[in-house]
Amino acid sequence: MRLQLPEVAIATLLLGEVGAVQLPLLQSQVPITSDKELVSSSAFQSHVKAENLLKRAKELSKIADLGEEEYNHPTRVIGSKGHLGTIDYIYSTLAKLGDYYTITNQSFPAVTGNVFESRLVLGDAVPESAAPMGLTPPTKNKQPVHAPLVAVSNFGCDASDFPSDVSGAIALISRGTCPFGTKSELAGKAGAVAAVVYNNEKGSLSGTLGNPTPDHVATWGLSDEDAAPILEKLEKGEEVDGIAYMDAIVETIHTTNIIAQTTEGDPENCVMLGGHSDSVAEGPGINDDGSGSLTLLELATLLTQYRVNNCVRFAWWAGEEEGLLGSDYYVSVLTPEENLKIRLFMDYDMLGSPNFAYQVYNATNSVNPVGSEELRDLYVDFYNDHDLNYTYIPFDGRSDYDAFIRHGIPGGGIATGAEGIKTPEEQEMFGGVAGAWYDPCYHQICDVVGNVNLTAWELNTKLVAHSVATYARSFEGFPKRTKDSITAFATENNKYHGPRLVL
Repeated sequence: MRLQLPEVAIATLLLGEVGAVQLPLLQSQVPITSDKELVSSSAFQSHVKAENLLKRAKELSKIADLGEEEYNHPTRVIGSKGHLGTIDYIYSTLAKLGDYYTITNQSFPAVTGNVFESRLVLGDAVPESAAPMGLTPPTKNKQPVHAPLVAVSNFGCDASDFPSDVSGAIALISRGTCPFGTKSELAGKAGAVAAVVYNNEKGSLSGTLGNPTPDHVATWGLSDEDAAPILEKLEKGEEVDGIAYMDAIVETIHTTNIIAQTTEGDPENCVMLGGHSDSVAEGPGINDDGSGSLTLLELATLLTQYRVNNCVRFAWWAGEEEGLLGSDYYVSVLTPEENLKIRLFMDYDMLGSPNFAYQVYNATNSVNPVGSEELRDLYVDFYNDHDLNYTYIPFDGRSDYDAFIRHGIPGGGIATGAEGIKTPEEQEMFGGVAGAWYDPCYHQICDVVGNVNLTAWELNTKLVAHSVATYARSFEGFPKRTKDSITAFATENNKYHGPRLVL
């Protein structure tokens, strides 16, 4: 049976009121008592069971089915009934825990997009690598446009890079130096009817235009291999005609973050952790990030058996798949005083990939807020203590830690891999299949319950429990935050802002 939100909660979600709204709690079922045991890592971990995580995954799968009516397949993308059902499930589960937590919903405007149909013909070829950019607008009147291709100088990051004959043409632009959105915007201002950004590295290119502007034009990504023969012809002075067609929509909706903070524990020193509640439009997202968001929900439930010295704050972000929208908004509206109360932020996104590797974000103090490296080392020590291998992965803006780092809050996290390729060395370290994606169903309709590796998910949930228990007990030895630590960290050169490339 699907749990239901109180009527006021449903009204808030559907009306999309912007701001933080305190939701009413259901009748207490787990009373807080002063004689509870102080949380410890070993005790907290002992409650984590794969079968309970699996049960939650099956519930989330049913919720994703609510998206079928509009999308013709299960999804929990923001704005869908599947995502509203996810918020319903998270909130209702937390509310049944009584007054152990203060629950807040934070509604905010979010840009979302959907490509219904697209086609790109370049010369006499239909390139297989052509991929619509995220948040791309449609072609004019959502109709095919016939136009010559015109190569843009340099990287298309300055208006002077666009020749006069790009007006009425399809702009062909190299990746590099500036975001895809800037290239598309400048192409539109120059009068182009569409834009194609080709990779200046090996492989295909799939990214997002980011925040929409009135000058964005229908934009595709293209592999270096498919671009090469076209560029060669243009360099020889040969004409190449193209046909571009995009039926897409970009719109602003309202969606909701859910925040739950323990009512006990030092409110001036908070352990914060988060995962995202949404999926991509293409599938139900049971690993991405059902695994992370359900881990948080399970641990929030289990934590009620214990008392804490420091407050613990759980967050379920909306709009991560659209470009970290929920976490960006949350951090952007923090006052300096509230910012300082967050001692660290831990990001948990994709904890049960089927072809997994145990991955730790390589967050060092040299380029991130001080404390990030200490958190990284906590994860490393856990894997070492369990005689498990691990690898470092780039801390490059791909998930919801990004806004925290940008605003001076130490951060880090773990993952098990997305579309990256497992190496032969990693096969020896973790098993699985070398040469295959860590998650072969990443951002696809097959990201269902059976896509999650329960062994990795359970182990990583225990590691998340260890991280919560460690800092809920004490921040002894962990770097203190000061007013000077609220610093803007330079991350503008990151190729990612969320799961998609922006640069």
